[in-house]
Order: sequence, then C-alpha cells, then structure tokens
Amino acid sequence: MPRRATPEDDRPRPSTIRDVARRAGVSVATVSRVLTGSHPSAPATRSKVMRAVRELDYVANAHARGLAGVRPKSVAIVVNSVVSPHYAHVAQGVQDQAVREGRLCIVGTTGGDPERELATVQLMREEHAEAVILVGNIVADGAYRERMAGYARALALAGSQLVLCGRPPLGDDVPAIVVQYDNTGGAHAITSHLLSAGHRRILFLGRRDGYTTPESRIAGYRQALAAHRVPHDPALEVEGAMKRDEGYRMMRERLADGPRDFTAVFAVNDEIAAGARQALREQGLRVPRDVSLAGFDDLAPAADIGLTTVHVPHEELGRTAVRLALESATPGTARHLTLGTHIVVRDSVQPHVG
Repeated sequence: MPRRATPEDDRPRPSTIRDVARRAGVSVATVSRVLTGSHPSAPATRSKVMRAVRELDYVANAHARGLAGVRPKSVAIVVNSVVSPHYAHVAQGVQDQAVREGRLCIVGTTGGDPERELATVQLMREEHAEAVILVGNIVADGAYRERMAGYARALALAGSQLVLCGRPPLGDDVPAIVVQYDNTGGAHAITSHLLSAGHRRILFLGRRDGYTTPESRIAGYRQALAAHRVPHDPALEVEGAMKRDEGYRMMRERLADGPRDFTAVFAVNDEIAAGARQALREQGLRVPRDVSLAGFDDLAPAADIGLTTVHVPHEELGRTAVRLALESATPGTARHLTLGTHIVVRDSVQPHVG
C-alpha cells in the first residue's frame, strides 16, 4: 500500500556539505577546510565556498563535526558578572581580538562563586577553548592559588592556556599568563593629584582587606601620603564593597558620625564615587566647591558627572590577554605584562586653601 504523503514531505531538504561542494565546484574536503579554518585556502576558493554557503543557507552539523573531532577555534572569558561596566569592557576587548584572530568568543559568568568558576573552566576545557581568560577581583589566599594552579595545569594538558586578567601572578612554576594594569601606580598618582591641590585630609572609600584590587589601590594611596610626608590616619579609610550603593552608604554614615573631617575623597572606583557624590549633595555639600572627589576606572558615569579619575585600559586588557594566549607557543612571548594607567582630569577637584 503506498505511503500517504505528510506535511513533512513538503519541507525543503536542508542543504548538506556535498551540496555546497557541488555548487562551489570544489571537493567536500575543501569546503570542510574553509569552514573550519584548519588549513589556509586561496582567497578565490574561500570566496566561492562562502558564496555557496550563503546561497544554500547551509548550516554545519555541529554534532557531526564534534564526532569527527572538528571544532571551531575559540577563546573563553570567565567573569563575575556581565552587568558591571568593568567586566563588560574587558569582555569587549576579548571579543574584538578574538574576531581579529578568527576565533569565536565564549562568555561565562560565575557570580564570584568558586564552584561555578570551577564548573565553567571545566566546560571550557571540554569545549577545547584555546585560551580561558579569568577576570575579576579576588581574595588571593592559599585556596585560591591552589585552585588556579590546578586550572592552569589541567588546561595545559588539554592544549589550552589559562590567562589571569587583572589578577596577581601565581609563580614561575604555574603555566599561566598574567595581564595586569598598574593599580598601585594609578592610586599613587590620583592621591598625589589631590595632595598637590593642597588637600591633607583625604577620605579613602572602599577598603576591603584581602581583596587584590582594593588592597593594591589603598597601597598606592598610603605610598603617596608617605611621599608627601602627610601622616597616615587609619580613621580616614572606610570599608565597603565596590558598588554605587556602598559608596552612598559609606558617605552617608560618615557624614552622620559628626563634623566633616576631610576635604577630599578618593573612591576606590567610579561607582563608589558616584554614590558618595549623591550622599554629599543630599547633605548640601557641593563637588568640588565643598569637597573634592576622585575615582578610579574611567567608566560610566565618570564622564557624565565630570569626575577626575584614573583611566584603566579595560578593552586593551582583553585584547592583550587574547593576543598573548594565542602567541604563547612562540619563543620570547611575554608571560606577565602590566599595562599603564593615567589620570583623566575633569571638574571634581579644586585646590584647598587652609
């Protein structure tokens, strides 16, 4: 008995790699090489294959390619969050350089959870990412160092490369690339800028003992005070997380404690500075006429509020991480690189007289 036709029979058949080869006038192997980038192809050949792909609306069968051991080349970036401007700009730099290098970019988030970080790194290893770039402020204790060393060695065994971006190095015996920026130098420079404007009582907002980013910035703050022979007063260092609402809380509580005992503020990042500025304005204090204010990062909303701050090359950080990872097999390639920072002067600092 003849089979009754079904609606499925009217669907167009998906194009196959053989269809692409036939349309382009090349072999199946040539199409495969062009699509995977596994071997160089003549520009004319690549053009013919890609035109056939577009005309036939061809989509490679990822499962079949996986079984055949053929995977697209990729790099991965793992961040705490994609909402934070800091992480978003670093991720953009990774994406830009990955495109230039002909790689896909895979993004994973951890929320700062070490277990999620471990699972994400393991997944990237299974996906054969050529580089796994970890970004984020951390507590660099013994457990962290042991965990990172384990990641680095496991990835190296799989032919991949661990890159620590904005994190401290682990030691010469750990196969990891480190790309940092000069936190301490930037903090020293911005504190010196406030001191040169005549300020001697500079409130530091955002101290967090044990966390690498705030610790390196407060170190620069203290070094600048010492260099200008200004006594260090621990009471001027206020503890808080690197968030806008924390900046608002820290400043509001400080102003409620009693008479104002500072003429300038150095916030550990621009988000804290924005929150502190809001709290100052609510108390009738104007920036910079009553209180000078400086931040760190040069991210939104720094330009919008005229904030003098330290510029961090976030996107260059991401681009450099990818470039060094993919060049790591080349003799002489740097394994540890520190990018510079510089002050961006706007309208939030005014000379103090008195």
